[in-house]
Amino acid sequence: MTLQIGHIRYANCTPIFTALAASFDCSRYTFVDGVPAELNAKLRRGEVEVSPSSSIEYAQASEKYCLLPDLSISSIGKVKSVLLFSRLPIEELDGSTVGLTLHSDTSVNLLKVLLAKKYGFENSFQRTELPLDAALSRYPALLLIGDAALKSAAIEHGYRVYDLGELWYDFTGLPFVFALWIVRREAAATKGRELSELARDLVAAKELAYHSYPAIAAGCAERGWLSSDDLVDYWRTISYDLTPAHLKGVRTFFRYAFELSLIPAEPELRFFAPQGAEVTAA
Repeated sequence: MTLQIGHIRYANCTPIFTALAASFDCSRYTFVDGVPAELNAKLRRGEVEVSPSSSIEYAQASEKYCLLPDLSISSIGKVKSVLLFSRLPIEELDGSTVGLTLHSDTSVNLLKVLLAKKYGFENSFQRTELPLDAALSRYPALLLIGDAALKSAAIEHGYRVYDLGELWYDFTGLPFVFALWIVRREAAATKGRELSELARDLVAAKELAYHSYPAIAAGCAERGWLSSDDLVDYWRTISYDLTPAHLKGVRTFFRYAFELSLIPAEPELRFFAPQGAEVTAA
């Protein structure tokens, strides 16, 4: 049976998907493109069965999901592609309305957690499609993610730029897990063998990618707007692992999000096991 797999066409996902396509049989997979917010919605509706999706999506509907082990898209400090651009020092944003990208769910909620918990602020937020300069003529600050954040950071614009991965690490001392590999429970029940093979292939692709960044950078589409050296440097800031420290970071984020009523409850982390059973993380 074919697995419907979400595919985020952002630079942070390029190493894993490139290594997967180059070294493993992908004929069993159908890849469905989308930005994180789109894939979250497709996953929830059952239009994809497994996806590297926003960690907050798992928390908002954990009864529908389980997780693939040993895989994430995370930062341990700077992430470089989840950035708050601001006309003001961040310490002066209390009480203001902050502009938010349409393309993210986890990063949007991470910003809300940081402003409330790290700084003690009360803010309002508004989603916007406006480009950077236009948005910052309307709002004092704008959150961008992914390739848009990377491209905007490379421009001389004079705005203050705050890396949310770095702010989180300074606040908690923990990794921040932006995305988890989320599986619909129906797929776990009916496509256990296929998911086991995918989980094995993804972990192997992750290890291949860690040792192949220069080669991946030389041939990827992002070379049209980012140099090979900058791509390799960016990928080396990202963690694709899911260690006990990462899991502690996930739980800490979920606790803060629950305290701010951003999610309905603090969910258990339930993992897909090779035999198709679900297990709760220790």
